Amino acid sequence: MLSPQDSTMAQQGLHISQGMAQQQVLSPQMQQSLQMLQAPMLELKALIEQELQQNPVLEEVMEMSAEEKPADREAAEKADLAEPPADVQVDPMEEKRDEPVDDFQAEFEKLAQIDQEWRDQLSSGQSVQRSNTEEEEERRQFMFDSLTVGPSLHEHLLEQMRQADLPAAQQAIAESIVGNMDDHGYLKATFDEIAHAAQQSVEAVAPVLKIIQSFHPVGVGARDLQECLKLQLERAGRQETIEYQIIVDYMEALGRRRFPEMARGLGVEIDQIQDAVEEIAKLDPRPGRAFAAENQQYVLAEIVVRSSEGGFSVTSNNEQLPHLRISNAYKDLMAQAQSSREVREYIRGKIRDGKFLIKSLHQRQETILNIAKEIVRRQHDFFAKGKTHMKPLTMAQVAEVVGVHETTVSRAVSGKYMDTQHGIFEMRYFFTAGLKTASGQDMSNASVKEMLAVLVKNENSAAPLSDEALVKVLVEKGIVIARRTVAKYRGELNILPSNMRKVY
Repeated sequence: MLSPQDSTMAQQGLHISQGMAQQQVLSPQMQQSLQMLQAPMLELKALIEQELQQNPVLEEVMEMSAEEKPADREAAEKADLAEPPADVQVDPMEEKRDEPVDDFQAEFEKLAQIDQEWRDQLSSGQSVQRSNTEEEEERRQFMFDSLTVGPSLHEHLLEQMRQADLPAAQQAIAESIVGNMDDHGYLKATFDEIAHAAQQSVEAVAPVLKIIQSFHPVGVGARDLQECLKLQLERAGRQETIEYQIIVDYMEALGRRRFPEMARGLGVEIDQIQDAVEEIAKLDPRPGRAFAAENQQYVLAEIVVRSSEGGFSVTSNNEQLPHLRISNAYKDLMAQAQSSREVREYIRGKIRDGKFLIKSLHQRQETILNIAKEIVRRQHDFFAKGKTHMKPLTMAQVAEVVGVHETTVSRAVSGKYMDTQHGIFEMRYFFTAGLKTASGQDMSNASVKEMLAVLVKNENSAAPLSDEALVKVLVEKGIVIARRTVAKYRGELNILPSNMRKVY
């Protein structure tokens, strides 16, 4: 049983823990702000489009003509878009002087109608039509027309199965076989499982599988890599070749690139084995991948870095994002809303949400740009000379200069890309650990990896460099590194060991 003192302390601890839990709960607005910071460019565009549909007081500023653009466009955008007007406050005395608001009820009905239209369009999945220029509409339509979705591997095989006009029993087995293939085209079920699913005998499965294996793409329906490669060579009529014999009898030796062993076993010269292995390399180990859903990520660079006088210019790619502002129509309606406090509060809330969105968007762009500028400053040698000149850099170092928390830097660079003269890189790429050189300077592990890749690329293929030899070369260049670290980096670069890189 707790004493009164223990009970009091327990209650205080409970209050403290509850208070901490309450402090950890983020408001919806802060959650939205964090979501915008973390979102890559394409996802951010989708978020903004969604907000434009849900908040009727927001509108997109269309591109101005050259004559309409102010001299200082950036300043004008910040003034008009980054800091939207404050809530309209109507003086009670002004209300009396501005009596004629007889049409307010009509205005309110119009507001309600517009808001309902936005909601209806959102719920029906339709996009809200805005006054795009003819050129913009043509670009949008071209993009939609260019989007094509091909059949999946399973759909492709089922179509061939229907054209084969199989009997009902075989059709059931074929459907079970196709349904048990992975995206690479390999069969992932046993004959027993296929027969049970199709309610047919096990003996009836093999002939149907043979039919499926005659379909396109060549090699589909195989149960392992060896069978997949065999099917491709058999379809091409190459059963009498050295490569076919290697696939049938020396699959393990092939995987370990034991060329002398294969040459002795087949009674041929090593250079014939090498030629055969090169032919095998032309076969497709994953025949179904041509029909797999696209896994590629289409990215838009957030930051553009270009050479300029005395260094590099770092700019945000703001042209890809819609420019937002609060509609003057709603600000005017707010000023006229004298007879209904509810309507004024409704509009004020929408304007407040819109202002917070615009402010969060501006803060996001400013944060990412400031981080990018610091990255370019610290990685100047990379931008000037290339990958081998990357320096160690931590997020804490950038956070201290930019004036944000380290976790903010982590969120800001996640999924964001930088367009440079050396290519497009994810911003995370520039944060890397490092090694000490013999002279005491720091060198990033990315630079060391790049040096390893260059050394292997330029090595004598008849006598490839071992890990120990690579260590020796790097030490001669002033980079002190352990052999196990070289092996680790080599693995991360997908470089085979020296005995498997040898060309006879």
